[in-house]
Amino acid sequence: MSADHDDYSLRRVPESSKVSWVTVAVQRFGQVSSFHQFLLGAVLGFGMTFTDALLAITLGSVMLEVITVLIGVAGMREGLSTSVLARWSGFGTRGSALVGLLVTVSLAGWFGVQNDVFAHGLHALMGGPPVWVWAVIGGVAVTLIVVRGFAVMAWTAYLTVPAFLLLAGWAIVGELRGHPLAELVSSPAPGPALSLAQGTTLVAGAFIMGAVMTPDMTRFNRTVGDVVKQTVLSVTLGEYLIGLTGVLLAHSARSSDIVAVITSSSGMLGTLILVTAIMKINDWNLYSASLGLVNTVHVLAGRTVSRARATLVLGAVGTMLSAVGILDYFTTFLTWIGVVTPPVAGIVIAEYFVVRTWRAELARTREVGELPAAAPNWVPAALVCWVLGTAVGALLPVGIPTVNSVVVAFVAYAALGTAWRRAPVATG
Repeated sequence: MSADHDDYSLRRVPESSKVSWVTVAVQRFGQVSSFHQFLLGAVLGFGMTFTDALLAITLGSVMLEVITVLIGVAGMREGLSTSVLARWSGFGTRGSALVGLLVTVSLAGWFGVQNDVFAHGLHALMGGPPVWVWAVIGGVAVTLIVVRGFAVMAWTAYLTVPAFLLLAGWAIVGELRGHPLAELVSSPAPGPALSLAQGTTLVAGAFIMGAVMTPDMTRFNRTVGDVVKQTVLSVTLGEYLIGLTGVLLAHSARSSDIVAVITSSSGMLGTLILVTAIMKINDWNLYSASLGLVNTVHVLAGRTVSRARATLVLGAVGTMLSAVGILDYFTTFLTWIGVVTPPVAGIVIAEYFVVRTWRAELARTREVGELPAAAPNWVPAALVCWVLGTAVGALLPVGIPTVNSVVVAFVAYAALGTAWRRAPVATG
């Protein structure tokens, strides 16, 4: 890694800095198997039977796994983060700044929201200092880890992922004791019914931002097989192990608020579960946000900002906002940002694997560890497909909105991108 922990934010990750697939898989699993996944499983379990919830998780996760693998392979081959890869994967230089800004605002916002949950949770469990002090403690701890970069985040995952699974497992066994598994699996939904389409939409919607930022992780992978193995293993285990456990807990407690049930079961145990759960997802929220900011500043201001400095700025802002307690008002805004995210994946996959406008140049420069000398400022086809995919995802009343959005953007760009490729383009 570079001396200032920049983690190759604006250039290719060299082969010498790539790591085993297990190192990346542990972090990916840590990202997927979070409290958010427990909560999602509980929402499904509160409104669905176990069988229907299993089907919703299968439909939502399998379709998104395909998207994750494809965009992850592109990141692995080129050794580039999502926002930098976007320059030569459909969006152009200026368009990649929009992608970087989208990732930055969304994930930095969720970093603050998760930190707010962390602060309120610890205050409720342990008392002591006011909530804002806990927010500062949590925000500073995660920020310092992310400043150090991918290598330190990997060691953090090796510690927090097993700890989270053991601690949460201990608490869950206690909660499920006295409820026969067969009874929980066959019991009706305890709350208002969710349809299969609604349940699948929840699963896919929760997954899509993680799919889009996959190249931030997979650029450290060595082979296509590594990307496939880590995605299938980590996502499948995370979705099924954690999600279905949440379903069973909801049936057992007859409530969707099973996170409170787990964390309040034991003061110290609940505290440790909360700490490990937040740390192992929130570091990647902040890490990907910092990569997006570095690319956006580089494109729009012509300045190279170190990833470590970007992390400090975003971490400070997110921590401050969570400390003053105003991030609750941002959750709806962040959810709407999520509506415009899915088409990004469709466009990148269509350009990289179908239209292939810059594949030859990317391959030529990859051999010498450089980047193409130029990229288009804008790709009009991508902007049209982005708007179209977003509109279809938001307005089409049938199907799964996230998947509809990705598929429409993919198909539209495959057609328009091929036509646009024949036209002369100004570079810059």
